[in-house]
Amino acid sequence: MKFNKRLMLVWVVLASLTLGYLWIDHTANGSMRSGAVITSSVIVIALVKVRIIFREFMEVRNAPVLLCRLTDAWVLLVGASLLGAYFVGMQLR
Repeated sequence: MKFNKRLMLVWVVLASLTLGYLWIDHTANGSMRSGAVITSSVIVIALVKVRIIFREFMEVRNAPVLLCRLTDAWVLLVGASLLGAYFVGMQLR
């Protein structure tokens, strides 16, 4: 079995992003009212992880350019939708 350095690096990056999320969650002291910066950071971390998973584990990296662009557009659309819904919800509160 051959050791795949790229896969190990991707795994370390994903684990680091997860630890970053846990650190953000810990610094929020478990309060129910997290700030916009914390919430936005968590959403961005999740979207970065999704893009990495698309590229590395779903083999989109070697796919045709159209599929690469469509997955990137999906990540941006979901990110804009989540952040937009969060900020609109804050204004309506």
